[in-house]
Amino acid sequence: MEVVLDEKDAGEWSYRGEGAVNLVLAYNGTRPEFVGKVLRIQKVPRNVSENGNGYSGLTKQECLLWKEYNEIVSAPTREIAQHYFVQHVMCPLLGFGHVDAGISIHVTREFLETVENNVLQQRPSSRVDAAKVNPLCDSAMLMSDHSVFPLGMCKEACSISVEIKPKCGFLPHSEFIAEDNAIKRSVTRFQMHQSLKLNEEKISEVSAYDPLDLFSGSRDRVRKAINNLFRTPQNNFRVFLDGSLIFGGLGGGADTTSCEVGEAFENSLKYVIQAPEGMRTQYFLELISKAVCSSGLLDRLLEVQKLNTTDIEGAIHAYYNVICQPCMVCEQLDKDQSSKNNNSLHSISMEESLKIVKDYLIAATAKDLSMIISFRPREDDNVESPYSIVSIESTNQSFDYKASFIDLDLKPLERMEYYYKLDQQIVSCYVQMVKSNHQLDHTGSTVEA
Repeated sequence: MEVVLDEKDAGEWSYRGEGAVNLVLAYNGTRPEFVGKVLRIQKVPRNVSENGNGYSGLTKQECLLWKEYNEIVSAPTREIAQHYFVQHVMCPLLGFGHVDAGISIHVTREFLETVENNVLQQRPSSRVDAAKVNPLCDSAMLMSDHSVFPLGMCKEACSISVEIKPKCGFLPHSEFIAEDNAIKRSVTRFQMHQSLKLNEEKISEVSAYDPLDLFSGSRDRVRKAINNLFRTPQNNFRVFLDGSLIFGGLGGGADTTSCEVGEAFENSLKYVIQAPEGMRTQYFLELISKAVCSSGLLDRLLEVQKLNTTDIEGAIHAYYNVICQPCMVCEQLDKDQSSKNNNSLHSISMEESLKIVKDYLIAATAKDLSMIISFRPREDDNVESPYSIVSIESTNQSFDYKASFIDLDLKPLERMEYYYKLDQQIVSCYVQMVKSNHQLDHTGSTVEA
């Protein structure tokens, strides 16, 4: 019999978090088919009417872009298209063992409206203002809850997991990067974006996290990256104990880790890390670092991110080829800036343009996803485990661990213009900040003299 979630089921689902596109609910009931699962529910911007609810299938140009995947282009809704995108595009690239495409289940409007009311107080105000649950969806995506292990329950806390947004792990070297934007070749996108977010008062402190450290493969640099994520988690670092959030923000972010938050987190680790008080957090961060290095997942993720070889400054020209419209970027650039490289992109075939844009969007998904690593203390080292094993020598503990990717959203083709504008904004803000700091330093040295 087909499963349908109705109004009476809404109370068994609790708020886990959300991104720009979906609301994520965790199951807290007793039905076996839902235990260890989360539900992804589509959101819709508040400024979109119900008649234009964004729940139709792909656009004509998107169908052209993904034409080799029949199930994606024939999907009646974006939600279903998203499912097939993960299954047919991202799973083969990132590994079927590390990605769950989920299954679509039916939900009623009453279920969605009740869920929306139930979780309203837990959602960050910025997310509430921007979007609501789409009441016209008739389905949601049921997926594995990667923050817990599927086998059994323990007397004490039996699993602890960390969710990390790695971000882009390399510096672009595309020939299409304008000379004025050459800073992109030496400073990471994440670090530059921090300056813009600070300028827009979206964060109160710039993070010292450097994605290049996390992707480096060097244990010392990975440990440095994890420590910096812990100090300023923002929306890039969260920890769950048996599926319940114990560190980091829900749908928004947590700017910095205060002493009070750090002490509470240290105390919450007492059932997991067998170490004296004051040492548990550092041992846990060490555990994460070891698992990141030994899993090898970031190497695979980096390969997918590097599918984009042209940078957005090249891909945007291919985008206008795909939509068969005059290139707004070339019109905005003066003749000196509109280089031969850009002009050459408007001379390539439609197939070449489609490949550039498709690779850019796949890479964009890979740069924006999250990685979850879950740990479970091993009670008997002699028992074989289906999971990988990592140890903390200082506490003489071994842990089963599993690593997975989540939030592999299909990026809309129409977002290409937004990506280009945001990129220019990020670089411009960072360059201005560097100039301002240089002038302040220069003024300061003059005054001292």
